[in-house]
Amino acid sequence: MTKVRLDGIMAIFAYVVLLGFVGILFGHVPRWDLGIIVAITLVLAGWDFWSMATGRKSDHH
Repeated sequence: MTKVRLDGIMAIFAYVVLLGFVGILFGHVPRWDLGIIVAITLVLAGWDFWSMATGRKSDHH
């Protein structure tokens, strides 16, 4: 496997784990204010993932 493919797979896995965590959190604590924070968190993480996946952002130093 190439490094780029492995990075992509790990990024998808990390986003799925984040989705699962906040889903369980919101499922056990169903408050509207927590729902807003969960939504903002998922949007920001998704935006970061998308910008990395499309090559618009680079983490190379």
